Amino acid sequence: MGLLIRLLLWPFYRIRAVGLGRLPTGAALLIGEHFTPFDAALIKLLAPGDVLCIACAAYSRTRIARLSGALVVDPDAGPAAWTEAFSKAEAALKAGRKVCLLIDAHLSKPGHVHALEAALKQLSAPVIPLAFEGPWSNRYKQGVEEYRLPRKGRAPVSLYVGNASESADPDSYRKALHELESEVWIERKRDLQPLAYSVVSRLRENRGRMALADPVRGGISRLKTLTGAVAIARAMRKHWGGQKRVGFLLPPSVGGALANLAAMLSGRVIVNLNYTTGADGMSYAAKQAEIKTVLTSKQFLHKGKIEPPPGLEVVYLEDVARTISGGARLFALLIALFAPYEMLRNLCGKVADPGMDDVHAIIFSSGSTGEPKGIQVTHFNLISNIEGAARQIDLDSSDRLLHMLPYFHTFGNLLLWAGIHWGAAMIFLPNPLDAEQVGQMTEGYGATLLVATPTFLQLYSKRCTPAQFGTLRIVVAGAEKLPQPFAEKFAEKFGLEISEGYGCTECSPVIGVNAPSYRRAGVMQVGARRGTIGRALPGIQVRIVDPDTNEPMPLGEPGMLLVKGPNVMPGYLGAPEKTSEVLKDGWYTTGDIVKLEPDGFLTITDRLSRFSKIGGEMVPHGKVEEALHAVISSHEQVFAVTCIRDEKKGERLAVLYCQAEFEVDHVVKELQGQGLPNIFIPKPRDFIQVDALPVLGTGKMDLRAMKQIAIERLSP
Repeated sequence: MGLLIRLLLWPFYRIRAVGLGRLPTGAALLIGEHFTPFDAALIKLLAPGDVLCIACAAYSRTRIARLSGALVVDPDAGPAAWTEAFSKAEAALKAGRKVCLLIDAHLSKPGHVHALEAALKQLSAPVIPLAFEGPWSNRYKQGVEEYRLPRKGRAPVSLYVGNASESADPDSYRKALHELESEVWIERKRDLQPLAYSVVSRLRENRGRMALADPVRGGISRLKTLTGAVAIARAMRKHWGGQKRVGFLLPPSVGGALANLAAMLSGRVIVNLNYTTGADGMSYAAKQAEIKTVLTSKQFLHKGKIEPPPGLEVVYLEDVARTISGGARLFALLIALFAPYEMLRNLCGKVADPGMDDVHAIIFSSGSTGEPKGIQVTHFNLISNIEGAARQIDLDSSDRLLHMLPYFHTFGNLLLWAGIHWGAAMIFLPNPLDAEQVGQMTEGYGATLLVATPTFLQLYSKRCTPAQFGTLRIVVAGAEKLPQPFAEKFAEKFGLEISEGYGCTECSPVIGVNAPSYRRAGVMQVGARRGTIGRALPGIQVRIVDPDTNEPMPLGEPGMLLVKGPNVMPGYLGAPEKTSEVLKDGWYTTGDIVKLEPDGFLTITDRLSRFSKIGGEMVPHGKVEEALHAVISSHEQVFAVTCIRDEKKGERLAVLYCQAEFEVDHVVKELQGQGLPNIFIPKPRDFIQVDALPVLGTGKMDLRAMKQIAIERLSP
């Protein structure tokens, strides 16, 4: 059977095994996820020695698996279905054979966790994680799906063997699996192609299916999307010339997406300028990125009262559209339909052939805590993060994403390319504050996925109806901490739990997210937990260390979060010193204080930058904010805590608030009754009333503006 599989696959795939030296000579329990309908045969082919495979009927071709000598188990029969198989496995291990259990064992996916736990409890042997890699997906919804990663040459069919887990328990096994998956992601880079390859392939499939929509253009098909991008790329050749980095000042819209896609097809690095930072902020970013041309829209600039940064060639999308003749549109259509991939890119004015480690986009940090930094996001960073996030939340081509986050925002950038990469339709909304339009577009287009900040979600919760959100299956909150009282209120109104996620621009950006839980008769797998940011994405390793000593912290104890994986940036643009401060041996220091639970859930307690050092003690601003909101029983953010210098104690707390329906003295008195340390309780004189809490265009709190207001109002 192994020889037959090799002969059948040889013309199309390269079959290989990595890490076989990690296997012990005697008995061992190998545990891996289902990968192809031929898993058992591949194990027989690639793993040395006599291996007894236990395969799941849902993912296997039963006849082929049994010809390979595998035991095929039907999990729908319940946990008892595994009993007989485990008895035979136990006998095989005692005889010195290896046993391979092929199940859906990943932390973030619905599957057969009960089988994993039962196997680890009943079968006594070294536990070795396995990971497959190749042309098929290990995401399963309704059977085996084709793998969508952009590959080059004969795709590899690889078996990766990990290190033995430290002990025979699910948590230890999953830790070893995460480490192995990170290795696999790094290894797979050599076989991948940049994102443009998969984007072109996707847009050429089911060409009539809707790809993009916005309130002005309505919906457009995949074919029109690719045709429009090709037409814009060709029209912009005279403006872009040989420039390898190009700028954009465009909102989330069909036109903005087509312009970004045009730049990517021509091999250029994309720089979406943050128009909420004003002319100075945009000029700073443009200078750092060394861009000469910015593509924008007259209507957008007029409505937003935005002035493009000086010193750049400003090109208007409306003018570009007028220069595209009927013949040029027809030629773009023919290119989109028939031109081979390389010819298509040459006709789009290709200036470079980027590799997986080359920069796809430069995203500037919001500057909420300091000067904006240019984060370089490579093609490999983005593809790996798209794949991991899609696996975690089970994104596929039937989904419709509501996209209202600006392209200069790291989540907005991810969503744009994730949607096109996976073939999911995207519904754009230029103004995330227009809650009425959010509700109408969600209902009108049947959106299934909404990603927003808690600040925006609070606005939608007030003004959108449950009927308008009826088609949503997942709501993801990120960029700032999700207030749990609000999360409960949202779930009560819409019957939908908010899946809190977490990330940062330097990590492309998603690090972790709560996944939908999975249940059926005899099985309950928890994928989400309120108050946490879920589990790390596949391939991402996390480490919790003491902020001062960098020593690992015990499970359940808060410490600094370090992240390592294929999603971590190569460094800041033109700032090697700043890069070395946060990136050491591949581990990125997030600046966030986090707890890691034994089952993999991560809980953020605060940002290191959101602490005050008062009298030598660290005071977390987030904890003070939670206590303040608890006093007035508020489900929305009313208070925002910052700090200013204090001659006696180093720093002191300052509180901005935007409602006057309470007495400050009463709030402070109630706060004192909650058992908080005295240094956690701000003085009444340090409360500052404002019309509205300062918020960045991305929906995050503007920490710099908060501190500046406090300094201006409270400093002598």
